[in-house]
Amino acid sequence: MQTGQDLGARMDAAIRQTLLKKSVESVILIGTDCPALTERYLDQALLALESGVDVVLGPAEDGGYVLVGMRRPIGAVFEDIPWGTERVMQRTLEALKAKELTYRLLDTLWDVDRPEDLARLQLLEPPLSWKLTN
Repeated sequence: MQTGQDLGARMDAAIRQTLLKKSVESVILIGTDCPALTERYLDQALLALESGVDVVLGPAEDGGYVLVGMRRPIGAVFEDIPWGTERVMQRTLEALKAKELTYRLLDTLWDVDRPEDLARLQLLEPPLSWKLTN
């Protein structure tokens, strides 16, 4: 269940709810609009968390991120972020540094936000077919 006033509050709530469950040691949230995200990429995120960092982030080309992972809830990471802008990652990194939290950045990926992004689906291995419908 998504709860919260903005994207950051909803992600924070999802992380908190998940980490309350027994035997859950970490959580990774991914964007559903990132077809370039692979199993290997997820493995890298999990390994980063297992290495002990507080937060792992998968940067997006547009200045946001496609993945965020944590071993414990850290709501401050999601506060005062200009969601939907090219400053999301920059402000998130500033929050991490201000709180003296450790983090790891994965490789930068692209996501599908605009119609022109759809052409990139054909570049995937294997290509992802799509049809534009009215």
